[in-house]
Amino acid sequence: MTNAPHHFALNGVASSTAAALPHALPACRNAHIALFAIRRMGAGGLADAHVAHAFVGGFGEGFRRPLILIRVFMAELAETATLPIAIAPCCCARMTPAEQALLTVLARAETAPDSARLLLADLLGSRRVDGVLASACAVSQAFADAGRPIAG
Repeated sequence: MTNAPHHFALNGVASSTAAALPHALPACRNAHIALFAIRRMGAGGLADAHVAHAFVGGFGEGFRRPLILIRVFMAELAETATLPIAIAPCCCARMTPAEQALLTVLARAETAPDSARLLLADLLGSRRVDGVLASACAVSQAFADAGRPIAG
C-alpha cells in the first residue's frame, strides 16, 4: 500500500510494544488468512506471491475470487487513505489498532455496514469510503461463499 509504512518499527521497549500492538491475533482462522494478506500486500505489494500461495492452500481451486477481491480492497485502501495505516510484520503475534479495525470492517461489512463505514472513515481519515466499503463487502462475501466467513 502506498500510504502504509512498508514495515512496522518497534522502539525495542516492552511498554511501547504493548502500546503499538495492543490486540491479540483473531481467534477466527479465516481472519488469520485475511490478516496475512493485509500484512504481506501492505509490505510487498498487491502481487505478493506468498499471499497467492496462501490463498491456493486455504481456498483450493476457488482461490481466484477471494485473492482478486482482497487485492482490490487493498488497492482501494491505499488510494483512499489520507493517513498512514500501521501494519505489523507477518511474524508478529499481536495486531496494531489499524489491523484490528480492518478485520472488524471485513467482519461487519455485510451485517453492520454503518459501523464498518465509520471505522473506515476514522482509519482512512476520509468521509468518502464507499468504494473501500464495497470492496470489503465483496471480500467478506467471497470468503463466506468459499466456506471461510470472517468472524469479528
